[in-house]
Amino acid sequence: MNPAKRFEIFSRFRAANPHPTTELDYTTPFELLIAVLLSAQATDVGVNKATRRLYPVANTPAAILALGIDELKSYIQTIGLYHTKAKNVMATCQMLIDLHGGEVPHSREALEALPGVGRKTANVVLNTAFGDPTIAVDTHIFRVSNRTGIAPGKDVVVVEQKLLKFVPKEFLQDAHHWLILHGRYTCIARKPLCWNCMIADLCEYKAKTLAPAVK
Repeated sequence: MNPAKRFEIFSRFRAANPHPTTELDYTTPFELLIAVLLSAQATDVGVNKATRRLYPVANTPAAILALGIDELKSYIQTIGLYHTKAKNVMATCQMLIDLHGGEVPHSREALEALPGVGRKTANVVLNTAFGDPTIAVDTHIFRVSNRTGIAPGKDVVVVEQKLLKFVPKEFLQDAHHWLILHGRYTCIARKPLCWNCMIADLCEYKAKTLAPAVK
C-alpha cells in the first residue's frame, strides 16, 4: 500500500470520527489501567458493567486493597478469568503504592513491570491516559492491518512496528482507536462488511463482500 492511500484512509477515519476514544469507562489513569487489565479475553461492555459497580466503591489502589481479594472478586466475577485478574489487580495496586506513590507511572517499563500488564495494556494506557502516540495491537487492529494492507505482519509486534512507521504522524495519536473501532464494527472477523465500509475503494483486500440481498 502506498503512502497516499494510507493518508486518505486515515483522513476519512478522522472526518467521520474526529475525537475517537476507548469504549471502556474511566475517569482517571488508574481506572483505565484496571479496566484494560480486566478486558483481556473479555468485552468492553462486560468490563464496564463490572466497573460501574466497583469504581463508586473503590477506584484507587488503596481502596481496592482495603476491599480485599474476595470482595474484589464479587465485583468482577462476571468477567472471564476473574480469579487470575483479581490477583493481578491486587498485586498491581500494592506495587503502585510501594513504588509509585499510588499513581499510574507514565513509563512503558514501569507499566509492563506491573502484574498482568503486558505491552498491549501499557500501550493503551500510554496512548489514552497520557496522550502518547502508541498503538496497542489487539486482534481487531491485527486483522484490519493485515486484511486492508495498511500494515501487514506475521505477529502483533511486527504490525505495531509497521503502523508506527507507516501511519502519517498527524494521525498517530488516534490511529489506535480508529483501527479498533473499524475492526469491531465494519471489518469484522467472520465476514467484513465491505459494502458498508468508508475505505472499501482504498482497501487491498481481494475477497470483498457484497451487500446482502434484500428479501
